Amino acid sequence: MAVACAAPGSTLSKQLLFFLLVLVLFCDACQKVSLHVPSHLKAETPVGKVNLEECLKSPSLILSSDPAFRILEDGTIYTTHDLLLSSEKRGFSILLSDGQGQEQKKLEIVLSAREKKVFRKRHTKEPVHNRSKRRWAPIPCSLMENSLGPFPQHIQQIQSDAAQNYTIFYSISGPGVDKEPYNLFYIEKDTGDIYCTRSIDREQYDQFLVYGYATTADGYAPDYPLPLLFKVEDDNDNAPYFETKLTVFSVPENCRSGTSVGQVTAIDKDEPGTLHTRLKYKILQQIPDQPKHFSIHPDTGVITTTTPLLDREKCDTYKLVMEVRDMGGQPFGLFTTGTITISLEDENDNSPYFTQTSYTTEVEENRIDVEILRMVVHDQDLPNTPHSKAVYTILKGNENGNFKITTDPNTNEGVLCVVKPLNYEVSRQVTLQIGVLNEAQFTNAANAQPPTMCTTTVTVKIKDRDEGPECQPPVKVIQSKDGLPAGQELLGYKAVDPETSSGEGLRYEMVGDEDNWFEINKITGDLRTVKVLDRESKFVKNNQYNISVVATDTAGRSCTGTLVVLLEDFNDHPPQIDKEVTICQQEKDFAVLEPIDLDGPDNGPPFQFLLDNSSSKLWTLESQDGKRAILRQRHNLNYNYYSVPIQIQDRHGFSAKHVLSVRVCDCTTPTECRMAVKEERDAKPNIILGKWAILAMVLGSALLLCILFTCFCVTTTKRTVKKCFPDDVAQQNLIVSNTEGPGEEVTEANIRLPTQTANICDTSTSVGTLGGQGIKTQQSFEMVKGGHTLESHKGGVLGAADPGRYAYTDWQTFTQPRLGEESIRGHTLIKN
Repeated sequence: MAVACAAPGSTLSKQLLFFLLVLVLFCDACQKVSLHVPSHLKAETPVGKVNLEECLKSPSLILSSDPAFRILEDGTIYTTHDLLLSSEKRGFSILLSDGQGQEQKKLEIVLSAREKKVFRKRHTKEPVHNRSKRRWAPIPCSLMENSLGPFPQHIQQIQSDAAQNYTIFYSISGPGVDKEPYNLFYIEKDTGDIYCTRSIDREQYDQFLVYGYATTADGYAPDYPLPLLFKVEDDNDNAPYFETKLTVFSVPENCRSGTSVGQVTAIDKDEPGTLHTRLKYKILQQIPDQPKHFSIHPDTGVITTTTPLLDREKCDTYKLVMEVRDMGGQPFGLFTTGTITISLEDENDNSPYFTQTSYTTEVEENRIDVEILRMVVHDQDLPNTPHSKAVYTILKGNENGNFKITTDPNTNEGVLCVVKPLNYEVSRQVTLQIGVLNEAQFTNAANAQPPTMCTTTVTVKIKDRDEGPECQPPVKVIQSKDGLPAGQELLGYKAVDPETSSGEGLRYEMVGDEDNWFEINKITGDLRTVKVLDRESKFVKNNQYNISVVATDTAGRSCTGTLVVLLEDFNDHPPQIDKEVTICQQEKDFAVLEPIDLDGPDNGPPFQFLLDNSSSKLWTLESQDGKRAILRQRHNLNYNYYSVPIQIQDRHGFSAKHVLSVRVCDCTTPTECRMAVKEERDAKPNIILGKWAILAMVLGSALLLCILFTCFCVTTTKRTVKKCFPDDVAQQNLIVSNTEGPGEEVTEANIRLPTQTANICDTSTSVGTLGGQGIKTQQSFEMVKGGHTLESHKGGVLGAADPGRYAYTDWQTFTQPRLGEESIRGHTLIKN
């Protein structure tokens, strides 16, 4: 609480003065306090500090009799304005009251002004002593933590030897002066006295390094700065405390004696390495307190067990009230208490047990997946852990696997179920022995009970019910020969009525026959084949053909069974092979033959390969491991198709002849050759005849024309030939020209024509044109007899009325030799 100081003359000031007068008259005086202060005090300057509680405990009202000063709650005195102490001493009173007027105290304060030093100025004309600056010797100094004052408290004085000759002013700087914490120290500049203005907390500041300075009035420093170390002496003002407010340890139950539980640690803020921080630990109380299970090491704080009798089922949690005390555990040391919790970890040291020693239940026959009983067990270990979760086992009575027992995860009960149908006609009652254990292994603690299995007896009564037919076994196998013809009888599936142990009154129906091989006798269930049985059918798997049969009683109840027809293999398929083979000359000169036999292994390989004699000149056939053969060329063949007859026999000699179409191709892979063959087959035929073939055709045509012409001439026997006689018979010439190919042309240079001519008839016959070489054969003939010319006409009829023409005999005599010559020449050309 701060003290307010009012100005004189106001109404409030008069009331305060009156109140102060009353306090002065009636209050008790406390011890007088003297403070040494400078003669000149500035406003809001701390003058000192007094301990108010020594005068009055917890004052609620603090007043100053002198308005030039104000007092704070902690006893610090401040000036309210600049103050100059004119006399040697000045005093005022601090009035304290509890606020109710029942108790008042007065504290006398005396301020003493320090003597003012006579100012001696150093003149520049004075001789300067030639001596170096000295470093002051620091004086050891210490401050007591939490000192009660009074303040300002004198702690040290510094002086300089230069003060004997000059007026020296002293000053200080450093932490506590012009650095944090501010205004903790100040120095009288004239005397060098250093004061502390308030108490110090060592845990906040353990020492202060302050520098002292000595200077003359003109600022000359005759000495080096003096380092002053103020060490704060520790006061045992901090009680130790536990580092963790909430401490929980755990330890297994039934652990050995001396097992470490945990370690507690405490902290003391006082100076380390002193008696103030030497701590001791102690257990004040254990809850529950009996028996004592724990101890603590006084120096380290490690908690250990003292007995092996910790049982979680009796007490699962212990609490320890701890004490930590400094001063080495001395009674006057400061201490703190705390509570730690120790939890016991569960161990599987208790076996589960049934609440009943025997159970009885019942179930209808033929029912499955039905719950028939629940059994309850108790376990003292921790619930919902492997130490208490039960595992049930059927020990006896379940040899046929009709029952199954499981654990309900929510209730830990044993649930007994029927998983395989029970038959009342076989057994009317079943007795089971069931045991129970835990999921976790039993503990091996020394004081734990040996593990035992608790057992109980369950009697299951089976109730009879009217049931339908039974198909037992569900799958029946019959054998049949491969290739069995249609109309043959086979034994079918037989079902039984459990009530009568016979199959009377049952009706059979076939519901599964993929390839429709059979028909069924509805009364007996026997089968009759309607097709030839074929083991190589796609519906046969592993030599088995499956049929599903339904047996129904008079009440409409039914069961389904499977009849498996196991077909014995018959050697009715010779080895087969791919008929087209390609040999790529660039890669290899052989082909691999791999035949396939649809019969079973007993009627299949090893195969025997035989090559036909007609192909042995070009090919060889080598057998490889009885399953393959190598067809190889004896020498490189032309690229073409080849037909290779071979014969393949199985192990029993059943064989078949095959004609392979072998394609010898210029390729690296068979696919390339196949593509070339396809393109060749798809291409349109483009036949080009050679020149000799064309020549033969032309000459043949010419010969045919000549024969026809001869026949025509023979038939004209009654016709005459016109004879032409020129006027100048003496100059007539007979010119016969047979020119083949281009030849020489008849010109006036080599043929002499008559000057006078009668009728001159020239005939030019084109024998033929060779289409390949374009050769044209021309034949011109002229016959003159008795000065007349015999002329052949194209397509004309020789006139018989003309007396100048020749008779038939003359014509035949003239043409026959020439026709024979032309025939011989044409034959020679064709042959060449």
